[in-house]
Amino acid sequence: MLTNLDRIRAADAQAVRYSVELVNKVKPNDLGRPTPCADWTLADLLAHMTAQHRGFAAAAGGEGEGEEAWRVVPAGVEAVARYTAASELVVGAFAAVDSAERRFALPEIGPGLTFPAATALSFHFIDYVVHGRDVARSLGLPYAPGPGLLEAALPVALAVPDGDERLAPGAAFRPGLEPVDGTSPLDRILSALGRSPNWRAEQWS
Repeated sequence: MLTNLDRIRAADAQAVRYSVELVNKVKPNDLGRPTPCADWTLADLLAHMTAQHRGFAAAAGGEGEGEEAWRVVPAGVEAVARYTAASELVVGAFAAVDSAERRFALPEIGPGLTFPAATALSFHFIDYVVHGRDVARSLGLPYAPGPGLLEAALPVALAVPDGDERLAPGAAFRPGLEPVDGTSPLDRILSALGRSPNWRAEQWS
């Protein structure tokens, strides 16, 4: 019987692997493109995504407390290869988690805070659903993950607290937007997390 940990782990791996498909389409001259993440170029976004994979992989192995595990390295010509390697690292690290009681130290959320495995994986999962879409939008590509992924992500997005902490500098998400009736699961996810479903990159050459 699948546990909640098994389900979120499988969904997370699906989201990460789809993000790799998208990132593999990035060319060096794309790195300066704008993204839906305010003030971040595509290079900045890939550097953040790579660092988060490495940090969560370290946390899965009980070594997430140190700042070095989460250090962001500026993305350069090796950005795609570095992202692919970090993706394989985190999927493998999550696959090795053998207990829902495993605690993940996530200092970026708060000093000294730890979270049970399924909760920590849900944080990573929703980030990579959204960041995969960010990469797609930056490149002007459709975002079409496999069956069931967005349906699995929607309740996770809706469970993220929408309080004043979203206004703090460096907050992961902005205050939620009012969704339009009848919108798709992806649009509801984006709206819940303060992302405009209508964001488009300006003409890039």
